[in-house]
Parts: sequence; structure tokens; C-alpha cells
Amino acid sequence: MKAIVYEKYGTADVLNLTEIDKPIPKNDEILIKIISTSVSAADWRLRKANPFLVRIFNGLFKPKRVKILGFEISGIVEKTGKNVSGFKKGDAVFAYCGLKFGGYAEYLCLKETDIIEQKPENMSFEEAATTPLGSLTALYFLKKVNVSNGQKILIYGASGSVGTFAIQLAKYFGAKVTSVCSQKNIDLVKSLGTDYSIDYTTTDITSLKEKFDVIFDAVGKISKSDFRKILSHNGRFVSVKSQSRPAQNDLHFIKMLIESENLISIIDKTYKLKDIREAHRYVEQFRKRGNVAVLVKD
Repeated sequence: MKAIVYEKYGTADVLNLTEIDKPIPKNDEILIKIISTSVSAADWRLRKANPFLVRIFNGLFKPKRVKILGFEISGIVEKTGKNVSGFKKGDAVFAYCGLKFGGYAEYLCLKETDIIEQKPENMSFEEAATTPLGSLTALYFLKKVNVSNGQKILIYGASGSVGTFAIQLAKYFGAKVTSVCSQKNIDLVKSLGTDYSIDYTTTDITSLKEKFDVIFDAVGKISKSDFRKILSHNGRFVSVKSQSRPAQNDLHFIKMLIESENLISIIDKTYKLKDIREAHRYVEQFRKRGNVAVLVKD
């Protein structure tokens, strides 16, 4: 099968289209024919070993544990192990691969107990493939601070993958949402339901008179100390700098929201697998709106 493999850390040029053996599912595994995947910050950071701690996880001098990137996928179940009961051949699915990665390939084996669900019928494969990582990350942190009806939440980096999902989820939970992004993305965040929007290039967010119950750093670029003045008494600050730990039932909840038309995935650009280097270079510029999809199977 075809896969994008990297054997050393570095620029997007280390990503190479290669022929490798097709995986064989174990008794508790599902073999998925991948239709689409995505390029996220998790992918390019692992590729570059940035931050350095990535090397502790994946090999000090070169990649060892993960050589095929791709944090999330959508596709068709091609085969199931004999102990699998929740999925069958032909099922359309989407999944959060987590630290196993593996989405930049034509096939991937996942356990039935992994974070995998039937694909929402009202989503394309590209939309489904760009949903798990951003939505589950947003959901994890919003649940962590117990976002609820009537609370005021400020989302910093609201036009990115996590941010666009966070707006929709916070609104679903009944919060009043203030989104921080650049001027060019104001219309986008408004379309997702944000109540107020602020252009960070022209406004000093830390000097706002408004107090917020929750401040969510959806891009990992700010600190609580800088924003303490606009937190309400007992206000909570959370950031994607911390590790999220989504669960399988979380993706089921996300699927329900999608099917009830309470959640969508914003796709900025779609690339083919052979153009993965170009996709990585684009995402590294920190300019994407929502998500970047990759078509593995045309």
C-alpha cells in the first residue's frame, strides 16, 4: 500500500511517498481503507520534533515509534477481526488515531475499543476526517472547566481547528462567546454563532473591561498571568498547551451533535496525499481557517 513515511526529523521535505506492507487486523481490530485524513499542528510538530520533548516520545535522534503521521481519519471498514462485533465490512467510519497516528496511508488497523465511530451521514469523508482532533480537544477543555449556560467565555485563536469547534460547543452549552481572531476571520466566527468578536491585531485583549468566567487559549499562545485581569472571580483559564485525554463516548457525543446539525467542520483547503509536503508547509504558517483535509483515496 502507499503511505507517507518520514525517517528523520526536519522540514516537510522529509515526508516521502512509499510502498509498504498492508496491515493485517488482529482478532480485536478493524482494517480501515482510509478515504481522508488531515494535517494538524500535532502532525508537523512531531515531524519537526518541536518541542524537543517529542524526541522523548518518538526517538531521540530519529523517528522510531511513529513514522507515519495522520492524527485523524475517515474511511470504510474493509475487514474485521473475529472478536469485533460493533463494526462490519462496508461501514463508513471516522476516528481519532491519537498517539498511534497512521492516517497518511491507504490502510490502518484500529482496535474496536479505540476512539472510532460510524461516520455521520450528513458529513463528507473530508469533513469527517477533520473533525475528531479539533472537536474532541475543544470538548475536553470545555468540560474540564464546566462551561455552562449563561457563562461568559473568551476563545483566543477562535478561527483555527480547535477554536471553530469550541465556539459551536460553547454555544451548545449555552455560554456567551467572545471570539478573538484576525479581522479577516471575523465573518467566519460570526457564522459559527459567536456573540462578540475581537480583532487581536487592533485591540489589547488584556485591557478589556469585560470579565470572563472562562478563557480558552485554543492555539497555545497566551498565558494565564497575562490575562488574569480579565478573569472573573473564580474564573478558569485553560490552554491547549496542556494534554487532552478524549474518550470513545466523547466522539459519540460529537457525532450526535453533527447529526442534529449543531456542529460542522470548517475546511480551509483540501490536498491530495501526493501533495502532503505542500499541505504541511501551509499549516505551519498558522494561517489556516478551521481545518486542512487530505484525500488519501480520490
